[in-house]
Amino acid sequence: MLQRYVVVDIETTGNSAKKGDRIIQFSVVVIEGREIKEQFTSFVNPGQPVPAFIGELTGIEDHMLEDAPLFLEIAPRIMKMLENSIFVAHNVLFDLPFLQQELKEAGLPPFRGFNMDTVEFSRIAFPTLESYKLADLAEALSLSHERPHRADSDALVTAKLFLACIERCASLPLVTLEKLAPLSYSLKSDLAYLFQEILEEKRRHADDLPPELEVFRGIALRRKKIVPPASGPRVIGSYPATVGEKEKLFQGAGSGFEMRPAQFDMMDHVRDALSSGRHVAVEAGTGVGKSLAYLLPAAYQAVASQKPVLISTYTVALEHQLLNKEIKSLERILNVPLRTVLLKGRSHYLHLFKFEQSLKEQDHQYDSVLAKMQILVWLTDTESGDVDELNLSGGGKKYWRRIKQGGWHTDKKDPWKTRDFYLHAKACAEQADIAVTNHAMLCGELGRDRSVFDVFQYVIVDEAHHLEQAAREMMGKRADYNQMKYMVSRIGLYEQKQLFYELEQLMEKYELHGRTHTFEAQSLLKALDAEIDDLFGMLARKVMRHKKDTSGYHKIKLRIKKENWKQKSWQAVLHCTERIRASLKDISQALTERLEQLLAGKSLTEEEQAFIEEMYSFLADWDALRDNMAIFIGQNENGGRSNVVWLEGDLRALPNSLVIHCQPVYAGEILRNKLFAKKKSVVLTSATLTVNGSFQYFFQEVGLSAKTAKTVRIPSPFRYDKQVQFIIPSDLPDISTVQLDDFAEKTAGYLLAVSEATKGRMMILFTSFDLLKKVYQLMKDSGMLEDYMLIAQGISSGSRSRMTKTFQKFDKAILFGLSSFWEGVDIPGDDLSCLVMVRLPFLPPDEPVTEAKCDYLRVQGKNPFSAYSLPEAVLRFKQGFGRLIRTKTDRGIFLVLDRRIETTTYGPAFTKSLPPVRIKKQTLNETLDTIENWL
Repeated sequence: MLQRYVVVDIETTGNSAKKGDRIIQFSVVVIEGREIKEQFTSFVNPGQPVPAFIGELTGIEDHMLEDAPLFLEIAPRIMKMLENSIFVAHNVLFDLPFLQQELKEAGLPPFRGFNMDTVEFSRIAFPTLESYKLADLAEALSLSHERPHRADSDALVTAKLFLACIERCASLPLVTLEKLAPLSYSLKSDLAYLFQEILEEKRRHADDLPPELEVFRGIALRRKKIVPPASGPRVIGSYPATVGEKEKLFQGAGSGFEMRPAQFDMMDHVRDALSSGRHVAVEAGTGVGKSLAYLLPAAYQAVASQKPVLISTYTVALEHQLLNKEIKSLERILNVPLRTVLLKGRSHYLHLFKFEQSLKEQDHQYDSVLAKMQILVWLTDTESGDVDELNLSGGGKKYWRRIKQGGWHTDKKDPWKTRDFYLHAKACAEQADIAVTNHAMLCGELGRDRSVFDVFQYVIVDEAHHLEQAAREMMGKRADYNQMKYMVSRIGLYEQKQLFYELEQLMEKYELHGRTHTFEAQSLLKALDAEIDDLFGMLARKVMRHKKDTSGYHKIKLRIKKENWKQKSWQAVLHCTERIRASLKDISQALTERLEQLLAGKSLTEEEQAFIEEMYSFLADWDALRDNMAIFIGQNENGGRSNVVWLEGDLRALPNSLVIHCQPVYAGEILRNKLFAKKKSVVLTSATLTVNGSFQYFFQEVGLSAKTAKTVRIPSPFRYDKQVQFIIPSDLPDISTVQLDDFAEKTAGYLLAVSEATKGRMMILFTSFDLLKKVYQLMKDSGMLEDYMLIAQGISSGSRSRMTKTFQKFDKAILFGLSSFWEGVDIPGDDLSCLVMVRLPFLPPDEPVTEAKCDYLRVQGKNPFSAYSLPEAVLRFKQGFGRLIRTKTDRGIFLVLDRRIETTTYGPAFTKSLPPVRIKKQTLNETLDTIENWL
C-alpha cells in the first residue's frame, strides 16, 4: 500500500505552461507514514524575465535567478523524489501541468502516478470555512505560514494542511466514512484511494461514538440540545438603574469591559421603551457600543418578564458577532446563562429525509457529490442545520435547492421529523430569552397569517437604516433566465430522466394515468422552454438598445413603466409572458394531479415518499414563479401597492444574466401595519438615522411618526475634532462645471500627490464605475505608484471582504471602492489613514427605484430632491465618513473632492450631519503640509 506523498508547490512566470510560462521556484515536501520527512527547494532559472506583478507577489526578482540551476539540472533529483509516490498540491491542476511541461522540455517521461488536490480535500474536511485559499486555510487552521507566495513556505503549509485534512477525516464516525468512500470515486483528484485507506483503518480500530453524536438511520449527526423551560423564574436581579450600579455590574465581570457613559445612557432609553411598551428610534454614534447597550436591557426584559426579545440585524456577519461574541460578553457581565437562538427562513435548513434519500441515488455529477460529502462531514458538527454555515459551490447550491426544508406536503410520517432542524429552531425560539434573526427574515414573515415571530412582542432592529430597503426587497418578486431554465431542466423531458421521468415511472408502477397525457405534458414543457428563450431574447435586445456608454462597466438596469405595455414594440413581450404564465399553470396542474393520484391510498416506499415531498417543494417554487410573472406585467399590483419593475443584467452575458425585478415603491405602509402596529415595543437603532439632526426622513421611510415613537440621539464619544482633519480642496474644479474626463484627470493628479504623502493607506469612494475606472487607470499609468498595491472594485477580482483583507495586508495600498464600500467596512488603526470621497453620494436619478420613488413623491406634491435624494445622500455620506474612525485612538484625513459641499445651498445639510469637526479649505500644497504634520 502506498504511504508516500510528495507535496509540491511552484512559483512561475505566469499562469500557462502551454503558452511558454516557466517555473522560477520549485519545492517538494515528502510525507511518509503521515509524517513530514524531508523538503527540497530550489530557485530555477526560467531563461526569461520575471514579470513585475510576479515579482511583487512573490518577492522573486531576476537577479535572484541569474545563478540558479536550469530545471534540467534539478530534474533527476525531482524524478527520484516522485518515484512510487502520490503527487499532492494545492490546486493540482495548476502545479502538475507545469511540472509535466518542464519534464517534457527536459526530455524526461511524465509523472504517471496518483494526484490529490488539497483544495478539494479541505472543502470536504472543513466544509464551513469561508475561503480555501492557502493563506486563509493556514490562518483558519493555525498552520504557521511564514512567507506566502514562496514555494518553500507554500509547500510546507500545504503538507501540514494535507495532514490536517487526513486527521479530520480519520476522526469521523465509521458510518460517515462508509458513505464518503464510495462518493469519493466521483471526485476530480484521486482522493478515493485515501478515503478507502482511512475507512479500512477505521474498521480495524473502530472507536466508540462520542456522546455528543448519534447515528440515526445510518447517518451520524450531532445531538440537538433544547434548553428545558426553567423551573420558576431565574434570578437576574433588578435592572441597574444608576451609573454606579452599572459600573458595579461591569466591574464584577472582570477586566476587558470599558465603562462608557454613552452606552449606559442608551441602555436606559432601551430599557424605558421595552418596559413601557413604546417604540423608540436611537441614533448611536460610532464607539457608543450599541450592541451591549440594547442587549443588556433586552436580557432583563426577557428573563424577568419571561417574554422573549427578538433582535434583527442586517448582515450574517453581525448575526454571528452577536451570538458568538456580544451575548457571551453579556453572560459574563450578568453571570446568568441566556437561552439564545438564531432564527432563519425555512429554506435555510436541511430536510434530512430528502438528503437521506438523495444519498441512495447513483449520482456522479461532481458538484452534487462534493456537496453530499461536505454535508455528511458538516452533520457531525452542526447544531443548526443552517446552510449559511456551509461553503457550497455554485453547483452545490443547486443541489441544496433539492434538499432544503420546504415543509411537509404529504400526511405520510417523515422518520426524521423528531430531528428536523427547522422544527428544532422553532422549539428553541419558544424557550428563548433572545432570538437573533435578519431583516430579510423579519420582513419576509410580516405578510404571513401565522408567523414564527408571533411569539415576540419586543423587537430590536439594529442597522435600522436598512429596514425599509429590506422590506422592499422581501415584498418584491424576481424571475431570472437562469432560474427559469434550471427549473425547466429539473423537470426535464421524459428522455432526459429528470423529475418528470421519475414521476411517470412511478405512475406506471402503480398503473395510474394522468388526465394530461405524457406526450401532451412533453409538448407543454418543450413550448415553455422555447418561450422562455424568446422572452429573454426580446428583453436582452431591449436592454442593448437602451445601453449607454458603460466604459467597461457591464451591469445595466432598465426600468419598465406601465406605459411601456401600451407601446407596439412591447406587445410581443406582453403576449410571450402571458403564454409562459399559461404554460406554467398547465404544467403545474398536470404534475399536481399525478401527485394526488399517487398519494390516494398507495403504499409508497420511503424513497417514493421523499421524491413526492421533493416534487411538492419544487412545485411551490414553480407556482411562486408564475405569480412573479403576473406582477411583472402589472396584472397584480402587489396588494394594491404601487410597484417598480426593472430589468437587470450583465451586458457580457445576455440573456443568461437577465433578472426581472419587481418591488413596492414604498414599504413604510407595510412596516407600519405589520410590524409597529402589532408589537408592544420596537427599538430601532443605527449610527445613521438623522439628517441634520432630524429623524423626519427615516420616519417617513419606515412608516412611523413622532406621535407613535420616541427619538433619542446619542453622540459618539470619539473626539472627531482632535482625530480628523476634514479638507475640501480649493484648487480642484467644481464637478458641475467641467467635463467628466477633465475632472478625472485633475482628480487623479491630486490623488497621486496625496497618496505619496499618506504612503498609501487610502480608501477612495466613488459613486460611479465610469469615474472610478478613469481615475484608477490614470493613477496606474502614471508610473508613480510602482511600489503600491492598487485594488479597485469592478477591476480587481474578489469579494468586498477579500479586497479589504488584501488592502490591510500591504503597507502601501490604495483601495478604490463603489457603493458597497460606503458602509459595513471596518478597517481600524493605521491600516486606513486617509478617506477620500470623490463625489457626494447622490443616487443616479435613472436608477429604477430612485426614479420610481421620485415619481411617487411628485404625485404627492412633494419635491423629490429635498424629500428623498438629498436625505438619502446625507445618510450615505455619514456612513462613508464612519469608515475612517473606528476606535478612540484612530486618526485620519477626510477629503471631499466635490466642491458642491461648499458652493451649493444644500451643502450644509452634509456638513451639519457630521459630528463636530473643523473643516479646512486648502490648496494641494497646503493639504500636503497638513498631511505631513498630521500623520
